[in-house]
Amino acid sequence: MSYGVRLEVWGDYASFNRPEMKVERVSYEVMTPSAARGILEAIYWKPQMRWVVDRIHVLAPIRFTQIRRNELDQKIPARNVETAMKKKQGALEIFVEEHRQQRAARILKDVRYGIEAHLEVVCPTEKNGQVLDHPEAKHLDTFKRRAAKGQYFHHPYLGCREFPAHFRLLEGHEEFPRCPPELQGEINLGYVLWDIEFVQDPSGTLVESNMGNRLSSHARFFQVTMRDGVIEIPPLALTRG
Repeated sequence: MSYGVRLEVWGDYASFNRPEMKVERVSYEVMTPSAARGILEAIYWKPQMRWVVDRIHVLAPIRFTQIRRNELDQKIPARNVETAMKKKQGALEIFVEEHRQQRAARILKDVRYGIEAHLEVVCPTEKNGQVLDHPEAKHLDTFKRRAAKGQYFHHPYLGCREFPAHFRLLEGHEEFPRCPPELQGEINLGYVLWDIEFVQDPSGTLVESNMGNRLSSHARFFQVTMRDGVIEIPPLALTRG
């Protein structure tokens, strides 16, 4: 049984920011796997499962535009949050008027993508003490029902929350539209962010998961070669930190 889904997404603007750009925001030429996963999770996600992106189809020409955006020059320190959680006191506010900055951004416009992904169950659901035979099928049916109706937990977005994404589910033998002529052939896009990997952190100094484990985060990248508008997403073993 196949537990894969195909979703077409589009929007007026998108920004999949390069992590190496620390001040001005510059988008990758294409959607990142982590952004695709975020769209799927916005529609349907449960702690027992995870989405694995297999392919990204680029269905519209790659076009950039320049904008200026208001941002903050600082964020609330993690230690302040920990103090507030433990002692029930502490300052967690930032006054926008005092910390606002205008920054330029190079973003994508008039984007359209196709997402091919499958789900995996990491913690099988139990019922009456027995593990369900095919818990993936249950999650898949729920996702397809929600996507077909346009339902979501929070509005999907294209890299940044100010750039909302529209979506529709492809069913049966329906295919994605063909890529634009200018994207046909083989195009090397260099290294692109694959996702953020969270691993056990013995020192216990970084992120704490909802399971109580101390985790550290590592950015993973992969070499992108787009063939006829299609990007194959490698497994974790073929990425680099």
